[in-house]
Amino acid sequence: MARVSEDEVLDALRRVGDPARDGNVVDLGMITGLVVRDGNVMFSIEIEAARAPEMESLRLACEQVVAGLPGALSVTAVLTAEQAPAPQPSAPPPPPPGKAPQFGRHGTAGGKLEMPGIGAVIAVASGKGGVGKSTVTVNLAVALSRLGMKVGILDADIYGPSMPRMLGISGQPRSDGDKLETMRGHGVACMSIGFLVDPDQPTIWRGPMVMGALEQLLGDVKWGELDVMLVDMPPGTGDAQLTMAQKVPLKGAIIVSTPQDIALIDARKGLNMFRQTDVPVMGMIENMSYFHCPSCGERSEIFGHGGARETAAELGCDFLGEIPLHIKLRETSDAGTPITASDPESVEARAFTAIAEQIKDRL
Repeated sequence: MARVSEDEVLDALRRVGDPARDGNVVDLGMITGLVVRDGNVMFSIEIEAARAPEMESLRLACEQVVAGLPGALSVTAVLTAEQAPAPQPSAPPPPPPGKAPQFGRHGTAGGKLEMPGIGAVIAVASGKGGVGKSTVTVNLAVALSRLGMKVGILDADIYGPSMPRMLGISGQPRSDGDKLETMRGHGVACMSIGFLVDPDQPTIWRGPMVMGALEQLLGDVKWGELDVMLVDMPPGTGDAQLTMAQKVPLKGAIIVSTPQDIALIDARKGLNMFRQTDVPVMGMIENMSYFHCPSCGERSEIFGHGGARETAAELGCDFLGEIPLHIKLRETSDAGTPITASDPESVEARAFTAIAEQIKDRL
């Protein structure tokens, strides 16, 4: 079956008019960020902030008219506004100190997404990029699978998805006509925006579109029965993190850091964000904790050592373990053969397995 094209999407959207203005959403310049790849369509709809409450019906109409096109497998449309909201007679009270405001889809109040068939959802997060969070996520997932659990990974890093490469998976997911099917590698189910967009093209999306894509990766995917889903979070404490913390029934969060002071500063921020959104923090992991030279046997603490353990104790959360620094971790991750799958008896793989056993016991 032929895939839908950008021109076909735009022609369909021209059938949707703005009820308050004379014209359709395309000719009025309301459609931005259009991405069409292998039947998966995503775009944002620019609106005036003051009109947000009344524009949900227009968003649904845009999704429906594109979904009716032959070859359209999935459609995500999100509302976004550049203008400041119009002054209101009275402003709502601010959230209590230490509590983040609760938002639902597209900024409206709402509850959490339903995740039928999934026993527990755990976020693997870091306040800073470059600490090896994705490597930790994929190896924990494989280790949990080897311990007999049904495991899935949601790659929530929309701007820099890495799970397709790390699990050695290529190609596009199939659709049953209603939902996308997960991809699989090393016994782990996975879904990532990396399966749906060109890997060589940057994802230039505003926050609302990122949030809409995350909700679709969760709700419009046939995850099946899972004991645990690990969410590979992007670094930082922005839109994606708040969407996951506020919209997904997270069982807990795991914070990954290196021993460096600069990484630990950001790890504190990530940990406190989850606490402020009422997500339990299961513990901290110290990655790149030390380097054990395979030639001379000398141990070198290149980035320092023990900082994550001390920070965990200071903040009152558990310390789950430390992962050594070794070139095999980089090589196996790049090759799509996580070390817990390719060399499960290695020192590095056993460190992941020990942490996975703690997670399994808690679940």
